[in-house]
Amino acid sequence: MNSSQNDDSPVLITEAQPSMDDQQAVRRRRYSIMMASRIPCLVAAVVVFQMWQLWWLSLIILAVSIPLPWMAVLIANDRPARKNEDVNRFHRSRRSIEPSGHQVIEGS
Repeated sequence: MNSSQNDDSPVLITEAQPSMDDQQAVRRRRYSIMMASRIPCLVAAVVVFQMWQLWWLSLIILAVSIPLPWMAVLIANDRPARKNEDVNRFHRSRRSIEPSGHQVIEGS
């Protein structure tokens, strides 16, 4: 017996990618998160320098925040990876009966 016959998940009828609007929404969200993470990095660098006078740690935090805009653009412009899904596809049973001939009705 085929394992797909016992599977209750829906049968996949298309391998279509998500719509362009959905892809763009995901890209915008990623870009916004990465660019918003730059602000706390800059604030943390100032706080570390002002509170503890650790200029080297402040420079490290700044160095981490410098490539964030570049990385945000690259990641936002990258297309999403194709999903490797174990999908439920329809498999015809070898025991199924198909008609051997088809009746043709001709009009006059």
